[in-house]
Amino acid sequence: MRRGKVTAPAVVEEHLRTIAGRDGSVGAFRRVRAEEALAEAAAVQEREDLAELPLAGVPIAVKDNVPVRGEAMRCGSAATPDTPAAEDHPVVARLREAGAVVVGITNVPELCLAGFSDSVYGVTRNPWDLERTSGGSSGGSAAAVASGMVPLAHGADGLGSLRIPAACCGIVSIKPGLGVVPPPEPDWHGMSENGPLATTVADLALALAVMAGDMSLTTPGETESLRVGDSIDDYPGGLTTSEPVKLKIAVAPRPLPSGFAVDREFQEAVHGAARILGEAGHTVVEHDVRMPLWTGTAGVFTWFTFAREDAAGLDRRRLERRTRALARTGRVLGALGLDGARGRDRWRAHEADQWFGDADVLVSPTLAMVPPRAERWGRRGLFGNARANLTYAPATAAWNMAGWPAMTVPYGRHSTGLPIGVQLVAAPGGEAQLLTLAAHLEAAAPWPRHAPPA
Repeated sequence: MRRGKVTAPAVVEEHLRTIAGRDGSVGAFRRVRAEEALAEAAAVQEREDLAELPLAGVPIAVKDNVPVRGEAMRCGSAATPDTPAAEDHPVVARLREAGAVVVGITNVPELCLAGFSDSVYGVTRNPWDLERTSGGSSGGSAAAVASGMVPLAHGADGLGSLRIPAACCGIVSIKPGLGVVPPPEPDWHGMSENGPLATTVADLALALAVMAGDMSLTTPGETESLRVGDSIDDYPGGLTTSEPVKLKIAVAPRPLPSGFAVDREFQEAVHGAARILGEAGHTVVEHDVRMPLWTGTAGVFTWFTFAREDAAGLDRRRLERRTRALARTGRVLGALGLDGARGRDRWRAHEADQWFGDADVLVSPTLAMVPPRAERWGRRGLFGNARANLTYAPATAAWNMAGWPAMTVPYGRHSTGLPIGVQLVAAPGGEAQLLTLAAHLEAAAPWPRHAPPA
């Protein structure tokens, strides 16, 4: 588009046709902004700085938990106001300023409280297997990217809500560390971060740089996989190669507290990814110490606390059964002083660093089990939802509590045919390290960019 080979309206029209053809079975979008997107694309096409825009005319999807000017922010709930937002969230504003066109608002579970993306607005399904969930809470965004309906999407991650659906759907996503990207509101006591989802590391790095307002983040490494298009210069402001950096990488195929199981194929994927990184010249060491049990407890209590806080002031009669149960449990535990705050503070202050050790990056599974079935989980009670969430997606919340950057990278396929995600974690400031390693993995073990149509 910057070179004039195609126009922004033509590209947006093409993606709207893909949405019309695929979203009926996937259910990624709560609202498709067809007319508005075409008008935005026409405006982008007329911009005098078109040739310098990092995301000139790129269609994007935005998760239904940040304000988009002129759109209601429903957070997957019938109990939230339907008043259109007066202004964009700063992240949306940055994406639009970079030339991106918002084609739709994606589905989330009610109040973004679950690892599935079902709500009164529909059930979002995994493009690789429509019987399975796309994950959550950014499941609509992940499904939209994985099915080729948009090349980039916005999401947010408070307990794993970027990494979980990206792993489910076979794409890449990164949760930045504290202070890198303006967070959503509420920010869940500093645990929730906005971030991108994409099909390639180069696209992910570019989107993260735009969201952060820091184009130096488009310099993740020296591998050829980052060279998308005719030239590395296609990415204004960066994506230049850098000198190879040798890192110490800790491999933790079973990092979870005792009592949590991890699928053997997921463990094998972690070892496979570590071998690739070792062959690239990095030092790889085993990390066989499990996280302490209290970190899991703190994460669960925190989950209930967020439900209590986010449901406060909303009409309980219009909330789903799952949300009412989570909030009710949060109120009971809060009255007993069991809100997870002490555990969160302890982990963030020093325990995460001590458990991590002297490694630069940790490699672990993103999920513990394959994604469960795509159903109306919101109509179920506490036990069924807690059991499903904690069985398949318990491996991400610790790094929200720590405030550290973490990402997921596709690595191989499970015997069920579903993608497998490998999680990379770094200490604060390590976003570029994660992107560099992800680029190594992409070059050595490339993944399909999109799930085939069902």
